[in-house]
Amino acid sequence: MPELPEMETYLRLLTPRVTGRPITDTIIEREKSINVPVQQWTRDVVQQTIVKLERRGKTLLFHLQSGKCLLLHLMLGGWMFYGTEKERPNRTVQVQLSFGDQHLYFIGLRLGYLHLHSASAAEEKSAALGIDPFSPQLTAERFYELLRRKRKTMKAFMLDQSLLSGIGNCYSDEICFEAGMHPQFKTENCSQGDAEKLLYMMRSVLREAILSGGYMDEPMFVGDTLTGGYSENLRVHDRADQPCHRCGTNIIMKEIASRKAYFCPNCQSKKLSNRAAAGIREEEQ
Repeated sequence: MPELPEMETYLRLLTPRVTGRPITDTIIEREKSINVPVQQWTRDVVQQTIVKLERRGKTLLFHLQSGKCLLLHLMLGGWMFYGTEKERPNRTVQVQLSFGDQHLYFIGLRLGYLHLHSASAAEEKSAALGIDPFSPQLTAERFYELLRRKRKTMKAFMLDQSLLSGIGNCYSDEICFEAGMHPQFKTENCSQGDAEKLLYMMRSVLREAILSGGYMDEPMFVGDTLTGGYSENLRVHDRADQPCHRCGTNIIMKEIASRKAYFCPNCQSKKLSNRAAAGIREEEQ
């Protein structure tokens, strides 16, 4: 599933290609991917200029000249491709926006969606999201308060979009690893120092992933050499039974908060009490 770095990569690659350009046509192959009748969609979207793109958590907003916006959530399996009809991937496209002979293809929107909203409705949809990891308002003190307020495992905390927006399964694993924190460590046991280190590592991992183009493999356009570059830098995610790059211990995969969590039992055991660590080791045997 695309997370903050993937959506930020899309934002940065798409902005110079579609902003200031009118949408000349649209094709809807799957009506469930949009939220209004096709006729209304076409009327409200075609000939509208995209004035700005904005990322909020894992979503992307296409702001139209009319004041309305398109709210995109790719969910599991969704991705985008920008190019000509000849360059179009041989994949099923649910929604298409055209900009002359260039087209933006929305692919894999079986669970995801591209919804048309008024500006106020889009704001309401975004209001439920937690604070962005890069927000200036997310100080070490506020982050510490968020951690201490909830009785959650670190994995569950990272995945809760009402607390932090944009982090999903992949980067929650990578952040916990870099912070040396076990994904089952309880947030209410965090010290101020733990919170400061976790916040620093969270931003460091996400920043590195953005600069590397995220972990998704599908290119955004022909000649795109950025998208997917971070997949080679993954330390623990999706590396079960492979040696830790840091200590050589095999990476473990365990279901935590109903999601797969990958971690190094050696590098990430320091934040657990001896009793808790012993219990977890017993479960893993």
